[in-house]
Amino acid sequence: MKTGTRAVSQGAAVVVFVAALAVFPLVFTNATVTTFGIDALIFVTVVSAWNFFSGYSGYLSLGHAVFYGTGGYFLVIAARDWNFAGSGVFWLLPLAGLVAAIIAVPVGLVALRVRRHTFVVMTIAFFFIAQLAATNLGVTGGSSGLLPPIPNWAPGTFNNPFYYAALVMGVLAVAASWLIRRSRFGLQLRAIRDDEDRAAGLGVRTMPVKLTALVLSAFFTGMAGGLWVYFIGDAVPQFVFDPLFDLAVVLMAFFGGLGTIAGPVLGALILEPAQQWFALEEANSYGSEILFGLLFLVIILFLPRGVLPTGEEYLTAGRAWLTRRRSGTQSVPAPANVSTQAEGSSR
Repeated sequence: MKTGTRAVSQGAAVVVFVAALAVFPLVFTNATVTTFGIDALIFVTVVSAWNFFSGYSGYLSLGHAVFYGTGGYFLVIAARDWNFAGSGVFWLLPLAGLVAAIIAVPVGLVALRVRRHTFVVMTIAFFFIAQLAATNLGVTGGSSGLLPPIPNWAPGTFNNPFYYAALVMGVLAVAASWLIRRSRFGLQLRAIRDDEDRAAGLGVRTMPVKLTALVLSAFFTGMAGGLWVYFIGDAVPQFVFDPLFDLAVVLMAFFGGLGTIAGPVLGALILEPAQQWFALEEANSYGSEILFGLLFLVIILFLPRGVLPTGEEYLTAGRAWLTRRRSGTQSVPAPANVSTQAEGSSR
C-alpha cells in the first residue's frame, strides 16, 4: 500500500512539475528569462540522453558533441535545401536525431570494443575528428559556418515555439530514461556497469546492448543539437562542436546524480541557467568555465554520488535515527515482580 501511495504521489508531483514548466513562458515573458529556460530544457534532453547511456552502462562519453553538432548541421542544411521555414523546421528535428543515431553506429562499433577508460579517450578523438571535418568541409561552410532560416514570428513571443519544442523533447528524453531503467534492457546496462565480464557470463550480449543505448542517446542528442542551432541562428564549428559542451553535460549528470532519472534534470535546470547568468554578469568570458571546473572538483570530492542520492541517504539515515529514538523513549522497563502482575491480571 505504501509503495502504491508513493508511486501516486510521485506521479502527481511529475504532472505538477511539467505543468509548471508549461506555463513558465506565459508567466515570465522576459526574453532573457525564456532564453535561459530554452537552454536549460535543451540540456535536460541532452543530459538525460547521455545519462541513460553513460550513467547506466558506466561508459563515460566525452564525445556526445559529435551527435549534437551533427544534428545541428543536418537541420541547417536540410532546411536550406528542402525550403523549410518557420515552424516547419521543427519537423526536421526527428530526422536530425536519426542522422546523429546513424553516425553513432560506426562510432560505437569502433569505440565500444575497448573498455571504459580507453573508451573515454576514443570519444575525445572522435570529437576532434568531427570538429576538424566541420571546419574544413565545404558542405558545412567551413570555418564561416552556415545560417539557418530566421523565423518570422512576433517579437514578443519569439522564444515560445522554441521553448515548447525543447519542453516536448525534454519530457520524451526523461520518459525514455524512465522506461529504460525499468526495463530488462536497463537491467542489462546496469549489469554491464557493475561487472561487464560477469554480465557476459550470465548471457548478456554486451556489445549490442551498449551500442543500442549509444544510438538511442545519440538520437535525442542530435535532436537537441538541431533545435539549439535553429534557436541561436548560427552553425559555426567552434560553437557547435564545443569541447566545453561535454564537460558541462558530465558535470550536470554528476551534480544531480549519475545513473538516476531525476538527477540529470536537476543538474540541467540548476547549472545551465546559473552558467548563463554568470556569463552575463561576469566580464571575464572564462569566469563561468573556471567556476564550473571548481564546482566539478567539489562534487567529485564531497558529493561523488550526486545531490539526490546523497540527500536520499541522509533522509533515510535521519528517519532511522528518529525511529530508534522514538522506540527508545517509548519503551517501558520490565516490571520487577512478574508473578504479582500476572496474579493481578488473572483477577
